[in-house]
Amino acid sequence: MTTMRLIRYSKWTHSRRESLGAEEVFDQLNDYMNDTGELQQAMRRLMQRGLKQGDKEVSGLDELLSRLAREMRRLYERHESQSALDQVGQQLKSVVEQERQTLERLRDSKPEIKDKEEFLKRLPSRTSEAVESLSSYRFEDTTAQAEFQKLLSMLQQLRRLENCMRREGNLFRGNAPLDFNDAQKLLDRMEQLRRLESQLSNMRLEDVDMDLLEELLGQNARQDLESVVQMESLLEEEGYVVQQGDRFELTPRGVRRIGQLALRDIYRELRRDGLGRHQVRYRGSQEILIEQSRPYVQDDDFSHINLIQTLRNALRHGSGVPLELRPVDFAVYESEHTARAATVLLLDMSWSMSWEGRFAAAKKVALAMESLVRSLHPHDYFGIVGFFTRAVELKAKDLPEATWNMGDPFTNIQDGLHLASELFDKRRSQNQQMIVITDGQPIAYCRQGRLYCEWPLSFGGISQRAAEETLKEAERVTRKGIKINTFMLDDSPVLRGFVDEMTRINKGRAFYTRPDRLGEYLLVDYVSRKRKKL
Repeated sequence: MTTMRLIRYSKWTHSRRESLGAEEVFDQLNDYMNDTGELQQAMRRLMQRGLKQGDKEVSGLDELLSRLAREMRRLYERHESQSALDQVGQQLKSVVEQERQTLERLRDSKPEIKDKEEFLKRLPSRTSEAVESLSSYRFEDTTAQAEFQKLLSMLQQLRRLENCMRREGNLFRGNAPLDFNDAQKLLDRMEQLRRLESQLSNMRLEDVDMDLLEELLGQNARQDLESVVQMESLLEEEGYVVQQGDRFELTPRGVRRIGQLALRDIYRELRRDGLGRHQVRYRGSQEILIEQSRPYVQDDDFSHINLIQTLRNALRHGSGVPLELRPVDFAVYESEHTARAATVLLLDMSWSMSWEGRFAAAKKVALAMESLVRSLHPHDYFGIVGFFTRAVELKAKDLPEATWNMGDPFTNIQDGLHLASELFDKRRSQNQQMIVITDGQPIAYCRQGRLYCEWPLSFGGISQRAAEETLKEAERVTRKGIKINTFMLDDSPVLRGFVDEMTRINKGRAFYTRPDRLGEYLLVDYVSRKRKKL
């Protein structure tokens, strides 16, 4: 006995698309994090502006709202709605005129006819009000009575049309006339558009009528919004964000990914500018140079054996089986030694860093540095200090949402140097350096436990006492053997003078650069000084 194979066919649709990838979504979310510095705002902006899915653009709420607005504008510019009101008004006029003619014939036979004629003369000018007044009127003409009942059944729709004309009559600027029924359909359409507009504007996506969205804007619009709705749950399921109450927070995985993206972006700029390629090819405290091999010598790390080159060397003696391996055949990858180091990056979070994209660039570099050290030099120490009116230690998880401080807008480089020095005291290393990213305007300092804030004497200048106390702190740091490398985002003469003096005291280095080149300068310097050839 044979069994029948059952094959089920479903309707083909060319508009089906692949599902979103969490990493793809998060990478685009990170772009908005760079702009806003705040996860909630970034997620809101991503929902508003949409995202890319491969080669396709997924429309966000802004685009869907724009399409609704364009559709409403198209309807306004195509139609004129007065013709529908005129149609009903003309029908009412015919009913009243027919009733008057009948009253005129009956004037001599019924005494109440005169009162009815007066009543018809005093009917309101607004059509809906006139129909409502006539609803209690006893018609003498049966044909007029029947026609009026038709008008009376349209009273609610008539009021609706009149109210629309009162509110929006001047918006209808087209030439296409509408009869009463078509006008009602147009009002239904406009109400649907407004209802959907309200749902999308409120950003409560769970309340959006998806069927209505598809009816008004098409299947692609529905799929786009479904992708946007899916975004939050996708990021949470893949471990990039976690919901805490009514807010989302970055997870450790999300923080790590942001650092990786910052590092990737900076390296892309390096390659574009021809400053060299930086592939991640490190293992532990050594970088393996895949392109270079040398003969194995005693005490070489056996994990660095170049197996392919070793086998090639053995084949020189013969290709028989089993293959004979001799000590001279072994080859190892060339490597570079990286000395363990301790680095603290000092990130200026004062108000002046909000200018010209300085803080966004500085934060991106901090994220990239943290990712670089953690992935390539896991035994190194990398700390972060943020300084504004006072200095605070920042953890890696704090960086993505860190922003310049409007509430404490002063610049206290001295306190930043002091706190960084304390962090070094807890983690001894022969190679210690501070990386200071600032616009170089010290206007706050601490003395004997008290905080002082002083505005500079001129725009672009510095507070003399703040500069003196900062240089004293630089001297203390220097005596501990800690190098200070300063990356300046301002090059006014007064600020240059201060940074040059701090560099002279410490025998460190100073770089003057723009925000858009900061990452290239800093990472090239860090990586080049990190490597020391064996």
